[in-house]
Amino acid sequence: MDVPIPRTPDARVVRVYERRWLILGVLSLSLVIIGLDNFVLNVALPTLQTAFDATAAQLQWMVDAYILVFAGLLLLMGALGDRFGRARLLQLGLLVFGGASIAATFATTAEQLIAARAVMGTGAAMMMPSTLSILINVFPREERGRAIAAWSGIMGLGIGLGPVTGGFLIEHFDWSAVFLINVPVAAAALLFGFLLVPDSRDPGRAAIDLPGAALSISAVSILVYGIIDAPRSGWTDPVILGSFLVATVLAVAFGWWELHADHPMLDFGLFRNRRMTAGVTAISANFFGLFAVIFGLTQFLQFVLARSPLEAGAIMLPLAVGIPIGAGLSVRLVGRLGTGRVVAGALVVVALVVLSVTQWSIRTEDWVVSLTLFCAAVAMANVMAPSADAILGAVPEERAGIGSAVNVLVGQTAGALGVAVVGSVMNSVYSDRMADAVAKLPPQVAGPAGDSVGAALAIAAQLPGAAGEALAAAARTGFVDALSAGAVVAAAVIVVGAVLVARFMPPRHLPVEG
Repeated sequence: MDVPIPRTPDARVVRVYERRWLILGVLSLSLVIIGLDNFVLNVALPTLQTAFDATAAQLQWMVDAYILVFAGLLLLMGALGDRFGRARLLQLGLLVFGGASIAATFATTAEQLIAARAVMGTGAAMMMPSTLSILINVFPREERGRAIAAWSGIMGLGIGLGPVTGGFLIEHFDWSAVFLINVPVAAAALLFGFLLVPDSRDPGRAAIDLPGAALSISAVSILVYGIIDAPRSGWTDPVILGSFLVATVLAVAFGWWELHADHPMLDFGLFRNRRMTAGVTAISANFFGLFAVIFGLTQFLQFVLARSPLEAGAIMLPLAVGIPIGAGLSVRLVGRLGTGRVVAGALVVVALVVLSVTQWSIRTEDWVVSLTLFCAAVAMANVMAPSADAILGAVPEERAGIGSAVNVLVGQTAGALGVAVVGSVMNSVYSDRMADAVAKLPPQVAGPAGDSVGAALAIAAQLPGAAGEALAAAARTGFVDALSAGAVVAAAVIVVGAVLVARFMPPRHLPVEG
């Protein structure tokens, strides 16, 4: 059934309206497994490397295949939800995601696991924009800020629980448990969604913009591929430069087509609304910092502080606590101060917290890391929820699916860019700091030790006495220096985002322009 925000006394519509918070609870199950799956695999990589005898490139693609497919399909899936039904697409996505999770447990080669992860990315791309667009459909404008704050908090809960869940499962069960955990959650979401979640779609039911879909998938996928692979291949590698060039040409072609199509998939006129543009900017800066921090932090905890995967996940647990708290706080702050002040101020706080990482050392206490993460999470949530509300408030309700897809797409792309850029900076600084320490090592081990703190520590464990201790100390100190440099870069990008938001974000909701 098509269920608009209730404005009539129709009993069926009123019934849906009355159970709107219960519907949000059902959507939360889908959100948790999407957020969980973004980070639960990271702590399992050492185990997967052993189980599949995987190369470094194969390990990278176990993570990145999901991100690449997820990002590439978001706009198309948002449009398909608007056209054919958001709840239907959500249920199909749950089936695909759950089925691929089961298939992953039967993988016997790294390539099979990478393929399963790509299919999981397809399911996630169906699910994510559907959850947010259904929320927009069942909550009235005056309650939407609270609902989106709850949506952001639950998404953050999944992100924060990812590392500790992965660490617990790896420590107590087989590697397949990190995929099987998805199955009961997906099954519950599918069952309750079928019973409770109303379907909705664009009443205009415009034809799907197939040329626009093909151009957007190609442009986003090639761009994300270049971003992901640049730290490994080098930013000046011909393939990487070619990827960026082709992605740019395709993006320009997509923009031209959308401006001239009778039924464009993405109406670029929406970006004339300053809340839309400022919201996209804020989400991009926030996720650039979030993904970059988590990328560096997992290595810092396990290699520098020598924590187990489960211990590292427990130290990162304040992420799961801080994001829901910050999202709830954002509703009251926006009501008093306006969106622009809250988001810009929160970005400044995020930048300052990220900069505090430059004061870490090889003797940093666990509680310092946890407190830093909690403060960052609270501040980041005060960016995520109001910015999502700003983006979706600029999109007509009948196109909520594509608006939701834009919100998620910019975050995922910016996050991948954050990992690539900050990762490249960290690699460069680490290699520079390790130059003297590896100079006297045999060539076959000097290269790996100078490229990776994990490899350096493994090599150090095989060296006798003082030589091994010296290499390990140099590796840990070099990584701390690299993490500090990465934090400076991430903070600088976040500050630029704060300045732009302060300049352009209106304090309150504006009607869609044009």
